[in-house]
Amino acid sequence: MTEENIMTILLTGGTGTLGRLVLPLLRRTGAEVRVLTRNPRPPEDGVTYVKGDLLTGEGVAAAVDGADLILHLAGGAKGDDVATRNLTGAARAAGAGHIVFISAIGADRVPLGWFRNKLTAERAVIESGIPWTILRAAQFHDLALKVATAMAKMPVVPVPGGLRFQPVDARDVAERLVELVQAEPAGLVADLAGPAVYGMGDLVRAYLATAGKRRLMLPVRMPGKAGRAYRAGENLTLTGGTTGGRTWEAFLGERA
Repeated sequence: MTEENIMTILLTGGTGTLGRLVLPLLRRTGAEVRVLTRNPRPPEDGVTYVKGDLLTGEGVAAAVDGADLILHLAGGAKGDDVATRNLTGAARAAGAGHIVFISAIGADRVPLGWFRNKLTAERAVIESGIPWTILRAAQFHDLALKVATAMAKMPVVPVPGGLRFQPVDARDVAERLVELVQAEPAGLVADLAGPAVYGMGDLVRAYLATAGKRRLMLPVRMPGKAGRAYRAGENLTLTGGTTGGRTWEAFLGERA
């Protein structure tokens, strides 16, 4: 890559679980990377940190100015739709050539607010007028570990029947995203999930075994529309997706 055609990438969510893994991989491509953050820090080799707030829109226009591609990883419990509209509006005005967005498997099927926000954010990307790529991924091993750790603090662990997950390693997601950054805009690409499906009880039991703990397990029923969606596997991709190579058990072994 010559100096004249070095790509400039704006990365949102660059200090989060996924962003910290993506950032060094982006640098290896030779790209110049800007990280949008509310708390800027001194520049590093090939990386600059620019101040901005996606929820208010402050600083976003300056951050996207001159960026060839935007990799949008920032997300939270709520506000993803607002943040993404602010980002895509500024990116469109700046003439960005490609936006890559990380979403969630089940965004269009699971009736919970977090998934609905992801779907609304997807629509903001799709309707932006900017060439786009969206990757829907399963929940990360890191989140599964956080949930299992919290549940294991109880003397009796409630286990919702029929609740299944395909946890994926964040490193596998990071590697896939960097592949997509280097490719042409591809629309909605194949989902990325982990290599195996686990019931909630399986995840907790594996964690307990790794941690050397014992707990009683109490089957419970998850009520409502969300419960029906999870029992139907609407948060899973059993066919037509791609799978990461790192298992839940291997992840636990690394964290033990």
